[in-house]
Amino acid sequence: MEQSAVSVDTVALRFWAGDDTVTLGVAPREWEPFRGRLALPGVLLGRGEQLVAAARRALTTKLGVPDEAIGAVGQLATFDEPNRDPRGPTLSIAMWAVVDEFAPAGQTATQWCSIGNPAKLAFDHNRILAEVRPLLSETLWRRTDFTRVLTGKRFAASRAVELTAALSGAAPDPGNLNRTLKAVPGLVRTEERVRVKATGRPAVVWEWSPDQ
Repeated sequence: MEQSAVSVDTVALRFWAGDDTVTLGVAPREWEPFRGRLALPGVLLGRGEQLVAAARRALTTKLGVPDEAIGAVGQLATFDEPNRDPRGPTLSIAMWAVVDEFAPAGQTATQWCSIGNPAKLAFDHNRILAEVRPLLSETLWRRTDFTRVLTGKRFAASRAVELTAALSGAAPDPGNLNRTLKAVPGLVRTEERVRVKATGRPAVVWEWSPDQ
């Protein structure tokens, strides 16, 4: 595949049932520069290749995520600092992807770290994360393909709090969050409640309508 000097670096997010916060996938680089350093999964954009296809390729080849476990992909921002790559000027297009639960095939070097406390990454990847995190927070509850993969078909209100806090960096106001959830197309508040803590009131359960 003919390659250009445009890289596609993907912020791969997961919020699985056993996760108490949103985590992102990183892996050690196989080659110089920064060989062995953790980095966001990235690939050079192939000639004629679309951004979403490149982002999916980055997740499968760099993180070992099966293609069928990539729930949704979208574009975030472009980074054009000329010195961001020691090999020469390289334009970076940051993408987001949400990963469904899957069973890793064998051993993998992939690490999943908190989006609020990422490791020290290669290139300008920490800067990328810092700048796109507010964009991810704005996307939550506005873009249903992004949100639904993170929440799953049904989720307790407490999970909505954890998810919102992870992406925004601050605990949301319960009343404001409840109004936000009510305004999301296709999201329905059920009559069910579930206990998520040993003390306190059971949490309300929300679910997505089948056509969302």
